[in-house]
Amino acid sequence: MLTFLKQTFTWWNHQTLGTRIYTLLFGKFKGKDYFGNKYYENKSGKRWVIYNGEVDATKIPNEWYSWIHYLKNKIEHDQELKEKFNWQKKNIPNQTGTPKAFHPNKDNKNEYKKYKSWKE
Repeated sequence: MLTFLKQTFTWWNHQTLGTRIYTLLFGKFKGKDYFGNKYYENKSGKRWVIYNGEVDATKIPNEWYSWIHYLKNKIEHDQELKEKFNWQKKNIPNQTGTPKAFHPNKDNKNEYKKYKSWKE
């Protein structure tokens, strides 16, 4: 019941009820990424994504980024069909505001500057 209410009144918790109905009626499933996001397209060419978990645009991997933005990038499309290279890292969502966020002095507690002032 709580999930139904969240989908009815909020857009940041998965999909809304309207998006679910629109997807059932007009959406053609195009694929799924390793985050669990599902990608759809209708007959007129409109494309959308149903996020798995919290709605965050940074959760779209590189393989699907060009598709969702209508970019004709042959390299990206070919990479989608093939396995990734072992040196390629998986896409991670935006870490801002979490303990995993980047901070230059997080590990090193020393307050140091990367430059020296000419007035010392």
